[in-house]
Amino acid sequence: MSAKALMMMGTGSDAGKSLIVAGLCRAFTRRGLRVMPFKPQNMSNNAAVTADGGEIGRAQALQARAAKQEPTTAMNPVLLKPEHETGAQLVVRGKRIGSMPAREYFAARGRYLEPVLEAFSELSAKADLVLVEGAGSASEINLRHNDIANFGFARAADVPVAIVGDIARGGVIASLVGTLAVIEKDDAALVVATIVNRFQGDPSLFEDGRREIEKRTGRPCFGPIPFFERASLLPAEDVLGLQEATENPSGKKQILTAVPRLPRIANFDDLDPLRTEPGVELVVVPPGQPLPRQADLIIIPGSKSTRADLAFLRQQGWDIDIKAHVRSGRPVLGLCGGFQMLGQSIADPEGLEGEAGTSEGLGLLDVKTVLAPAKQLRVEQGTDTRFGAALTGYHMHLGETAGPDTERPFALVGGAPEGAMSADGLVMGTYLHGLFAADGFRGRFLKELGAKNAGAQNYENQIERVLDQLGEHLEQHLNLDALLALARPSQLK
Repeated sequence: MSAKALMMMGTGSDAGKSLIVAGLCRAFTRRGLRVMPFKPQNMSNNAAVTADGGEIGRAQALQARAAKQEPTTAMNPVLLKPEHETGAQLVVRGKRIGSMPAREYFAARGRYLEPVLEAFSELSAKADLVLVEGAGSASEINLRHNDIANFGFARAADVPVAIVGDIARGGVIASLVGTLAVIEKDDAALVVATIVNRFQGDPSLFEDGRREIEKRTGRPCFGPIPFFERASLLPAEDVLGLQEATENPSGKKQILTAVPRLPRIANFDDLDPLRTEPGVELVVVPPGQPLPRQADLIIIPGSKSTRADLAFLRQQGWDIDIKAHVRSGRPVLGLCGGFQMLGQSIADPEGLEGEAGTSEGLGLLDVKTVLAPAKQLRVEQGTDTRFGAALTGYHMHLGETAGPDTERPFALVGGAPEGAMSADGLVMGTYLHGLFAADGFRGRFLKELGAKNAGAQNYENQIERVLDQLGEHLEQHLNLDALLALARPSQLK
């Protein structure tokens, strides 16, 4: 194992670890290093299908792209996908193991350290540098026992650690110094640096603060890293990116698209290409508010717990809004779990996503869904049936959907019908995630709704440009030579 490694942990969740790792992946890759991203344990319902037929957190897929590597299950060996307040689906090396309550997982998670270390070794064997991302907060000492996400992994693999603090939240000096003060002595011995992130203003004004952090921690303090505004154009790490309704900054709305914010919304990066379209205003509607009557399009997104989110949708009265929208002659698109909700019923006979049973659907498509244990995970290419435009994306779902409306498929994938449409074409459903990233399809779909110049930009090229800019941003504001010098080969045998 010859690769050097460096781990980024945060003083708290959403400190910017994922973005920093992505930027470092691109920066060091551009320097000619073979870089691999790694996150021992992630908790997210935003996942991606990998080249080896599994699933990992979407953030690790983006980091792999930044490093110009194909995403593999080794990059995120343990993935937790929350299904309800106290439990989650467990995915190990890309495959669904089952669901378990949080307390049960925390008691048993130590057993997954071995596959985590095996995955890390696998990546290290074919890299010059492995950039590791921790999870949550490095100072959660109440969760330290059996930890595999932060210092539990770092200690087992002997990987040096940099602690990232978010200055935009305030109290960054206390959070960085306090982290070193509360963690175990042997854990603190692995910390080689601190990083101040998301600074706004004149960096010279923080020079005294940076020196104070170095004095009190005894470690070099890197940064501050100025706030990177274009981060919003990259796929978000988790649902925190949807906390507020999103509008097109140009203010020149042509198409208003409404998305109900479901509690267990999944794979919400499906919406990202729409957010970047100049003529589209995308509004993610929070609980307690009606779906806007003037919406040109409603998209029901994917869900990690479809029946529970369908019940929530009804509690908000959004089912009434959706049916009124269709009666007014305007379209609805259901993605994955949203597709299932549009049908006549959703049956979960084995209790895969919660209590076993059957839920009545919205009845807008003449299809029925039955959930089954075998999870469908595959990258897809096809064409949509309305315009004949090329589609790329992936399937990631439990269950099968069948019924008369599938005879009018939304798309053809490998020559086979996929999804369904109502007889009048207003109600559409598909299991294909990522379909709006296809510029030609996105353009035709939006132009039919009235948008001008839709699909003119190349979405994938835009992601590449932003990753390059992120790498350049870190080159400018971090001493990458000094940071790289702190990385070292793991002593894991």
